[in-house]
Amino acid sequence: MHLLQPQPEVTTSLLVSTHSTVGSVCVPSQMQYAAWQQLSTEAEQVEWLILHFNAWFSHHNVTLVKGDVEPEYFPATNGQPAKIQFAHGFLNSALHEISHWSIAGTKRRLLSDLGYWYAPDGRSAEQQALFEQVEVKPQAIEWLFATALGLKFRVSLDNLTGDSGNGQQFKDRVFAQVQDFFTGRATLPPDAAYFIDCICSSTRHREPLQLDEFKREYLD
Repeated sequence: MHLLQPQPEVTTSLLVSTHSTVGSVCVPSQMQYAAWQQLSTEAEQVEWLILHFNAWFSHHNVTLVKGDVEPEYFPATNGQPAKIQFAHGFLNSALHEISHWSIAGTKRRLLSDLGYWYAPDGRSAEQQALFEQVEVKPQAIEWLFATALGLKFRVSLDNLTGDSGNGQQFKDRVFAQVQDFFTGRATLPPDAAYFIDCICSSTRHREPLQLDEFKREYLD
């Protein structure tokens, strides 16, 4: 896998190769249907992401699919691959669901919706605090994905009709989590690291993510 590791200068960090389970480092393949930089619409970007994710992660028997309803994860059954279904063709929804999947271990990937409990919009302050606690790491990883693709990332409190909590504190925690990945205080999940490596190979000429690409003010 590729992991974010600290460098002598604390202002930068590189993705370095430590693959052990996937094989070799992800390299740009013949199946690149269009250059990412040439895509002009979200629909084109979504199709690119689906095609590439499904090729990159075929060894996991999982597919990324566009849904017309809310996002949901369906475990593999009866010879059918697992499905990561994201909402309404939204690119940010796809990256968010991939982030959750990348964090989940083998056992949770056997459960519907990865075994998550989810309270709908309109959560109480206590429910919202629990939601934010669970969401810090996935949204930090989603920020890494988005930046690798050259996309703007926005945090989501996802509670429009309830108590939305303290958005600034949540942003602080997401930012701190990204810093922890770069400094080595936290370990990036192997599949998240592999996905970032594949994206960088295909869209950044293998240029790894740098710590100075992530600033707290970018979340405001």
